[in-house]
Amino acid sequence: MSSSLVLSEIQNHVAILRLNRPQVLNALSLELMDELVTCIEMFDQDEQIRCMVITGNERAFAAGADIGDMATATPIEMYLRDQFTKWERIRKVKKPLLAAVNGYALGGGCELAMLCDLIVCGENARFGQPEIQLGIIPGAGGTQRLTRAVGKSLAMQMILTGRTISAEEALQYGLVVKVVPVECTLKETIKIAEEIAAKPPIAVQMAKEAILMAFETSLSEGLLFERKNFYLLFATEDQKEGMNAFTEKRKPQWKGK
Repeated sequence: MSSSLVLSEIQNHVAILRLNRPQVLNALSLELMDELVTCIEMFDQDEQIRCMVITGNERAFAAGADIGDMATATPIEMYLRDQFTKWERIRKVKKPLLAAVNGYALGGGCELAMLCDLIVCGENARFGQPEIQLGIIPGAGGTQRLTRAVGKSLAMQMILTGRTISAEEALQYGLVVKVVPVECTLKETIKIAEEIAAKPPIAVQMAKEAILMAFETSLSEGLLFERKNFYLLFATEDQKEGMNAFTEKRKPQWKGK
């Protein structure tokens, strides 16, 4: 599926979604977010897709929200627009979502990357939440996810001053999982996505659910959720196949059932 604002392709059970507004550094307009959410939800329902990757171009993953969409809006117009509902829909997808980030990931771009389950970035990546310089604060999860990812002190500095951090700093503080040369970013992200896609799909989705639950609840409740998912996987054909393949010393054939 391709459109003017989001281009997509599929390879080895991985859907690759490319933000396509290069003339404005992939600013996240309302229209782009509509198309992106539609694509993500479509692939989340496609049995042939097991993992997804979001990327931009070498200059920018996404340099933030489209300020022209908001500059003259009133509080009631923003309330009725309810644009962040789309972001919640991305949060609810079951399949792993990876971000391949080159260049700028600022404001909404940083928030979109953090909404993904893993971030791989190029050496030229810059992450930041500069909304304070516009007289506002992050509104799509920046104050919450950045704090959970890098800790209170650095999140405070970044959000209160508008400071951006480099790819190496992002790796140091745990915001990204890997830093690679710019020309290798998408390739390396797809490699990780294909590795995930080669695993049993239902177990992958339940593992993602359990990990995300760690941010939503207490340790005891999280452990209970994990245990229930562990037991539930014994109802799948893939669990039987995986354990039989292990004892028979052969490679398992996953069916996603």
